[in-house]
Amino acid sequence: MAWTYLLLAGIFEIGFTTFLKLSNGFKDLRYAALFLACSLISFFCLSKAIKTIPLGTAYAVWMGIGIFGTSVIGIVFYNEPSHGLRIGFLAMLLVALIGLRITGA
Repeated sequence: MAWTYLLLAGIFEIGFTTFLKLSNGFKDLRYAALFLACSLISFFCLSKAIKTIPLGTAYAVWMGIGIFGTSVIGIVFYNEPSHGLRIGFLAMLLVALIGLRITGA
């Protein structure tokens, strides 16, 4: 169950970074509220996960999910660069996350 909480924490981290951008410096209160909600849920789920998963592993996976997902959001929705090297490094990050999951069991 801890890994489920950690996955949810990462997904909500993607949400809070995306809503942070959409809030336009917290000028759009709808997105600012969604940022806050996603942040709280993400940290709540992370706090549940670190009861079982070692802190270093949980933090690395949480951040990795957020980095990977936010990068994909940027590429797909915000026309950020998607050249071969960037995709390659994102793939390496994904492999590292899977490795942390396998070795952190």
